[in-house]
Amino acid sequence: MRVVGVDEAGRGSFVGPLVVGAFAVDDSALESIRAAGARDSKELRPAAREEVYARLGRLGDLASVALTPRVVDRAVRNGGLNDLEAEAFGTVIRRLGAEEARVDACDTNEARFGRRVSARAGGGVRIISRHHADRDDPLVGAASIVAKVRRDRALARLRAAVGDGIGSGYPSDMQTVEFVRAHLQQAAVAPPWLRFSWATMTRVKPVAPAVTLDQFTP
Repeated sequence: MRVVGVDEAGRGSFVGPLVVGAFAVDDSALESIRAAGARDSKELRPAAREEVYARLGRLGDLASVALTPRVVDRAVRNGGLNDLEAEAFGTVIRRLGAEEARVDACDTNEARFGRRVSARAGGGVRIISRHHADRDDPLVGAASIVAKVRRDRALARLRAAVGDGIGSGYPSDMQTVEFVRAHLQQAAVAPPWLRFSWATMTRVKPVAPAVTLDQFTP
């Protein structure tokens, strides 16, 4: 039986994409995933994630969907972020093809999120939706590594374009906060890499921005 794990990276960030990652194998290979070092990506340093990611590429099939800040902003303003993620989860499940999909639930109600993903994954796929699945299931842990590595690479490209000071992209990272604040003081147009719907923006906005945040709103 072919099984796929699905998880996301970057939901809480306010810089860069939200990336949904997936990893699919035959169920007979599940133990080899654990042996390859698959686990919750948050437990691994970047270099170790890249190493495990390379091993996973030799064991199964990988896929991802990157949701841009503008797409995320529209979903948040319409109260549809969970639906947006469910659609992306369904997309990677359809892309890889599987009889069973194990997903890390983004919704507070894991069963409801599972139903949303099921509606978008196509017929004949059993959906197992659980909180902390990236921690508890190596298959979903593998998917979390796919998502995190591909988001890390997207941020590396962003750093090359706008500067290393952008940090991790998370509101808990003061380097990121100060970089964004300084950028907004000089910006004339809305940076496409920044999420304006996040409450973090009320804390980050500069004292004397070049333009107001209302003008940035997409």
